[in-house]
Amino acid sequence: MNLKEKIISKDGHFWEFGGSFVPELLVPVMEEIKDAFFKLKDDDKFLKDLNNLYKNYVWRPSPLVYAENLTKKLGGAKIYFKNEGTNHTWAHKINHCVWQALLAKYLWKKRVIAETGAWQHGLATSSICAKLGLECTIYMWKKDYERQKPNVVFMELAWAKVIPVEEWWQTLIDAVNAALKDLLNNSKDSYYLLWTACGPNPYPAMNVFFQKIIWEEIRQQLDKKPDYLVACVWGGSNSQWLFYEFLDDEDVKLIWVEAWWKWIKTWKHAARFQKKQVWVVEWYKSYFLQNKDWQVLSTHSISAGLDYAGVSPQLAYLESIGRVQMEYAEDEEVLEAVKLTMQTEGILPALESAHAIAYAIKLAPKLDKDKIIVCNLSWRWDKDLFITAPYFNKWFIEFLKDYISKNEK
Repeated sequence: MNLKEKIISKDGHFWEFGGSFVPELLVPVMEEIKDAFFKLKDDDKFLKDLNNLYKNYVWRPSPLVYAENLTKKLGGAKIYFKNEGTNHTWAHKINHCVWQALLAKYLWKKRVIAETGAWQHGLATSSICAKLGLECTIYMWKKDYERQKPNVVFMELAWAKVIPVEEWWQTLIDAVNAALKDLLNNSKDSYYLLWTACGPNPYPAMNVFFQKIIWEEIRQQLDKKPDYLVACVWGGSNSQWLFYEFLDDEDVKLIWVEAWWKWIKTWKHAARFQKKQVWVVEWYKSYFLQNKDWQVLSTHSISAGLDYAGVSPQLAYLESIGRVQMEYAEDEEVLEAVKLTMQTEGILPALESAHAIAYAIKLAPKLDKDKIIVCNLSWRWDKDLFITAPYFNKWFIEFLKDYISKNEK
């Protein structure tokens, strides 16, 4: 079995990683979802409905942009951006949300449960649920509920019920736990629309499969095979779509970039591959950041989307066999990457994607000019306005205070 087949295998095991450690009550629920997925992925009518939504609702294909000015400034390899920020709801998340929402309809579910951190998954889920007439409940960790408040408004406009999670660390992993509890209590009429390639089988395999459309487009948009693929990494949906086509091609270097902080010896980071602690959390087995008592730790990243303590079991597997190269970007490097990309290309990347760009900026000058780097731009920058404003436009905070004060009067 080649690697492409391995990471979407039906058994859901990737060497020691993966599996489905769900409560007994949910075993038939997961089996139902798995059977439906492996049937529908080859069903002509279902795929016709899906492709219609991709074209007329998601607005695919997304562009592959040659970053010519940035390439010239760095003086090395050619850099390309696959810009998923042009999709409806402004991120790659809509790809697997459309798939799963259609799957939920096929299973006659009336309600969708989801979680979100950086809101893109929440907005994509609430939007497609509105389109397909499904009820929607979204759990959002309180930290991002506060710093992504405008996006809460967008989700609620789509009739989603957005619930801030205040337990434990109030982070994404706690929002996931809240969604799983909801599913446990409401599995008969509800579908859990998981945010990434994590969770119990069959979710990791499904969400990799759902995102591979992105590389199918790149293959048509790029004249030659790339030499390097660079992606930020947290759950896995964003990075695995970029790598999927070339998993079995050793000539193509695959690079993942995690969130790093200067004080990496503390727990204030999101670099799961540093300690490689294997544990079962949220009903699947993978690497998780933990303390000496095996308790899951809080994380730090300037980007909301990388602030997660776990990682996809397929990513853990691919790293364990040496197929990918792990790299890291600090907050300061990420902010500089945002600034440089805007100044040279007129494109504002989201903070998550800027982790990948930060590493590409360091890599490109070391390579020959005929080499090609494809870098992911999986989101638009809008969501990060309130996070980046203190760094780039400190006057903006004062403007908001003044605006609110005037309108309160």
